[in-house]
Amino acid sequence: MLKPHPRPAADRKPPVKRQFVAGFVIYRRTNEGIKYLLLYRRGQYWNFPKGHFYPGERTIDVALRELEEETGIRRSDLHIIPNFRAYERFYFRIGNQGIYDRVALFLAESKSAVVRISPREHAGFAWFTYHDAMRTIGKKYEGVKRVIKQANDFLVRRDRRHA
Repeated sequence: MLKPHPRPAADRKPPVKRQFVAGFVIYRRTNEGIKYLLLYRRGQYWNFPKGHFYPGERTIDVALRELEEETGIRRSDLHIIPNFRAYERFYFRIGNQGIYDRVALFLAESKSAVVRISPREHAGFAWFTYHDAMRTIGKKYEGVKRVIKQANDFLVRRDRRHA
């Protein structure tokens, strides 16, 4: 009986690392309408404040911790919107390592426009109207656009019910 020869180490693909991440879609109401907070990630793309779990953390606690670390926005600055949760999935590579992220996103209204970004993670931030956010995100990041649309549709429906 022939035994298969193992592939040389150079030919083996490293396993894909799977991560579960949590964050927030943050918005505020302005004279121009609802504006969404997006962070500019190291000169590459716009995204939401989000991050990784520490052992034993609940999803909402991760999202709140990461929001404060990345933006300076605290729980006391927010009104968390019940009954909304969106998910974003994406795949990327760091060197030879493939990484698959699944992100749970909550929705919250910020009482303030003040943001203090963490320069080690982000190069900038901006508050965008829905249409400006969709244009700025571009075609490559459809998952981010889908989440913004979900949040915007949710808020429009909610506002109609409360009008």
